[in-house]
Amino acid sequence: MPSRRKPSKHAREHVPLDVTRIQGGSTREETYAGTRWTVRSVSGASATRAYLCPGCSQDVPPGLPHVVVWPAEGVGGLGDRRHWHTGCWQRRDARPPGNAYR
Repeated sequence: MPSRRKPSKHAREHVPLDVTRIQGGSTREETYAGTRWTVRSVSGASATRAYLCPGCSQDVPPGLPHVVVWPAEGVGGLGDRRHWHTGCWQRRDARPPGNAYR
């Protein structure tokens, strides 16, 4: 037997799933050394491992918010991703490209 209840005036409208938000960061494109890069912010809660920052050659410790960067062209793989301190990525144009750090 069908329900006789009327739909609530306060019923929520369907909102599509935001996969980027669920994955814990916002994704954007930026340039460095003449190449386009996809950049994703990682929250401290999502940072569960230590990584080596290519900007300063220091550890990005677990629990520290940072950015993950990979080439925007093509699909790329896990080996193409680099974890940078947020500040190092923001100052990336002050350092020479090609893993040369002065």
